[in-house]
Amino acid sequence: MPEEDLVDIKFRLYDGSDIGPFRYSSAATVDMLKQRIVSDWPRGKTVVPKSANEVKLINSGKILENNKTVGQCKVPFGEIAGSIIIMHVVVQPSLAKTKAEKKVDDSPKKVVCSCSIL
Repeated sequence: MPEEDLVDIKFRLYDGSDIGPFRYSSAATVDMLKQRIVSDWPRGKTVVPKSANEVKLINSGKILENNKTVGQCKVPFGEIAGSIIIMHVVVQPSLAKTKAEKKVDDSPKKVVCSCSIL
């Protein structure tokens, strides 16, 4: 594989710490990057992704789509050859999980009229 087809990527987490840098082929998909992030997630963090679907990658202000390749996500300008690309990682738990964790108040509500007649 030619050297120019390889890209060094570092992943910046919510607390400012990093995962990587790792070297990827330009043909690697964003989904592959997310799976690597989940498998290499540092222990002891308060927010931990359960799957790659909970991870969002941001590069140059854009959320990257799973089916895009690293080569398609590179910015055509502003990146110096041989430099490390920093992608920001956002963990967004699935909605089904967060709804299930919310405490539901099933107690019956009392209807109280608070009208004042003058």
